[in-house]
Amino acid sequence: MKILLVSDKEEPYIWDYFDRDRFADVELILSCGDLKAEYLSFLVTMIHAPLFYVPGNHNTDYLKNPPEGCVSVDGQIMVHKGVRIAGFGGSYCYSKQEFQYTEEQMKKKVNKLKTKFWRQKGFDILMTHAPALGLGDGDDLCHRGFVSFKMLLDKYSPRYFIHGHQHLNYRSNQPRISQYKDTQIINAYGYHILDYK
Repeated sequence: MKILLVSDKEEPYIWDYFDRDRFADVELILSCGDLKAEYLSFLVTMIHAPLFYVPGNHNTDYLKNPPEGCVSVDGQIMVHKGVRIAGFGGSYCYSKQEFQYTEEQMKKKVNKLKTKFWRQKGFDILMTHAPALGLGDGDDLCHRGFVSFKMLLDKYSPRYFIHGHQHLNYRSNQPRISQYKDTQIINAYGYHILDYK
């Protein structure tokens, strides 16, 4: 299954110069936040695939105008064609705005899904806006990752951990793809196509 991953930057390659044939085999779109609602609605309309999203720390407009035709998986676990996807939006708290969380607050969000994780026997994809602590996060408070996410990786060993927030141009050596134990980590900044097998 081809999955289009998007986050943090509306790509002119997609939005301004959309070519339907290039995305004809995409069966699912995952958005990791900080994208305009109009962009997500455009993607789900033009590609004709379901779009699951989590909000980023700059998506307070989603509270009044969520992306049309798209499904929030923030604090949820969804199953699409047998693939179990767990989602958590927002970033580490740095200015006490919506979609910003302390470690304790994120831990509570994660714990609310414990029963669902048990019923689903884990999950295949962990999809978040912020990275996990020490796994592709930044040095400043805003871009700090969550311990809670690292604990989820340790406990459930999903196949993929997909996040945004940490732009690939922040550091010259920022990798898009890395590995943590049995989990492949993908930074969805801009866009990336995942061939999920």
